[in-house]
Amino acid sequence: MKLSVRTPVRRGATGAVVAALVFGGGAVGCSKGDEESPEMTPAAAVAKAAKKTEDITSLSYRMTGRTPEEGRVKAEAQMRMEPDLAMSMKMTALDQGKDGNAEIRLVDKAMYIGGGAAAAKEMDGKSWIKFDMSTLGDDALGGGGAPGAGTADKNPAQESTFLTGSKDVKKVGTEKVEGVETTHYKGTVTLDQFRKSLKSESKATREKREKSLEQYEKLGVDALTMDMWVDGEDHTKQFRMQGDADKGKLDMTITFLDYNKPVTVEAPPAKDVMDLAEMMGDLEG
Repeated sequence: MKLSVRTPVRRGATGAVVAALVFGGGAVGCSKGDEESPEMTPAAAVAKAAKKTEDITSLSYRMTGRTPEEGRVKAEAQMRMEPDLAMSMKMTALDQGKDGNAEIRLVDKAMYIGGGAAAAKEMDGKSWIKFDMSTLGDDALGGGGAPGAGTADKNPAQESTFLTGSKDVKKVGTEKVEGVETTHYKGTVTLDQFRKSLKSESKATREKREKSLEQYEKLGVDALTMDMWVDGEDHTKQFRMQGDADKGKLDMTITFLDYNKPVTVEAPPAKDVMDLAEMMGDLEG
C-alpha cells in the first residue's frame, strides 16, 4: 500500500498513499413461478451481488477510512476496465497536512502521480512524475514516494467478493446508502477461506480475485471483518473492511457511485511531467 521510488523527489510531494479498492463476486438465483419466491439466504445474496461484478466495465467510487501506515485517508476515483485499463484518483491523507494531497492517473500503460505546487518546488517546476508500468513493477516502486502504484491497476470491484468465502454471513437489516435502499450483510473471513472458495470459480474470475487478495497478504492481514450493502438490483452499493495488518489497523469503506458509465482519463500536459525513466537515465549517465 505504501510505495516509493528512490528518486530526489521528497516524500511529502507525493506522499498520500492510495488504496484503490472495489467490488467483485459469484451467484445464486431464485426460482420463479406463480408463488412468491422465498427470500435468499444471506450467503446466496452476497454471492449474487458478487456475480454482478463480472459484468462491470467501468465504475466510480468514494473511499474513506484508515490505512496501517498513512492514517486517515479519503479519495474519489473512477476506473475503466474495458476496452483498456484507465484510472484517475484524487487522494488526501488527512494526517499529513498540506503535503497529504495527491492525484493519480493511469492511462496508456503509464502511471502519473501529481503533487501540485508542493511537487513542483522539488522537481524544477514539474508537478507530475511519470512511471512506465511496462518496465517498473511493484517491487521497483516499493517504498514511500509513489502512492498507489502497486494497486492502481487492480480493479477495486473485486474486494467485496471476499465475503463469499465467509462461513458466518448474516443479514443485519435494511439501510439507505446515498439515498438508495440497501440490505446490510456482515461476516468474517480469513484470506485462506477466501482462497479456498475460489476453486469453484472460472479461471478468469479466480485470477482477478486472487490479484486483489495479494495486496492484503502484503499488508500482513490474515482475517477481515466485512460489512456489505446490496441494493435492489443486487449490486454492491458499499462495503467496509476491517482487519489487523503488520503495521496497524486497516479500516476502509468503499461506496460505489456509478457502474458502466463512460470514463475518460487523459495524461497530464507533457510540459508538467517529469519522466522517471528519463530522469534515471540522466542520473546513470
